[in-house]
Amino acid sequence: MGDLGAGFKQLVKGQRWVAAHGRSYGLGLLPGLVTLVLYAAALTSLALWGSDLVGWATPFADDWSSPWQGLFRGLLTVVLFALALLLSVLTFTAVTLLVGQPFYEKLSERVDRSASPDGLAPESGLPLLRELWISARDSLRILVRAGLWGVLLFACGFVPVVGQTVVPVVGFFVTGFFLTEELTAIALQRRGIELRERLALLRSHKRLVWGFGTPLAVTFLVPFVAVFLMPGAVAGATLLARRLLGEESAEEPAVAEAAEPVEAAGAHFRD
Repeated sequence: MGDLGAGFKQLVKGQRWVAAHGRSYGLGLLPGLVTLVLYAAALTSLALWGSDLVGWATPFADDWSSPWQGLFRGLLTVVLFALALLLSVLTFTAVTLLVGQPFYEKLSERVDRSASPDGLAPESGLPLLRELWISARDSLRILVRAGLWGVLLFACGFVPVVGQTVVPVVGFFVTGFFLTEELTAIALQRRGIELRERLALLRSHKRLVWGFGTPLAVTFLVPFVAVFLMPGAVAGATLLARRLLGEESAEEPAVAEAAEPVEAAGAHFRD
């Protein structure tokens, strides 16, 4: 539970950071608002015409008697919308980060500078177009992996009891992992860490990653919440990336300096 709590703490610290830096927070909201409008339109269309799509895709059920046809297609419509909702959670971060790459890159750099003892932030040194290409390429690879997990969980959802209890929980953990990868990619990519290395790093600290990403995945189910939490999520992911890499933070030396007088006083008292 220690690593789970530590991961959640980084998420909270990120939200607190943007709350204290209003200008960075305001700029970080713009990409999320644009993406939200696009996703809301897509999900609304699916809600309105999803049953028609299911009917078109299941012509073999046209001759089924009532109520089996309605129950079957109704269940498929619900599952289709649930899958679309899961995929929207998985892809919302990737699309928002791609749309707002310059904004979030600057935000992540500011967090790095504020957390670094020397006030400096790592820089990739790459042109913006090159960074956008790498981000889009890596996001596509992650989406393919997430899509495979989505299909697997979709299939497992038909298993009685397990599909209604275990599968949703596993889905949130899987979504949380991929959300964390997308968010930490901003800071890790600036450090020259490739996708394969990033995934290996996250897998070696799964509980820390789940503690950060799983609560975020749950809250991201509410569209407006996702928009308002995105800037803080980017800030928190930058702090998480520093922790994963074992980088020193500005607050750590202060803690160490405060501990020395206590130890010295204790030694003096024992003498």
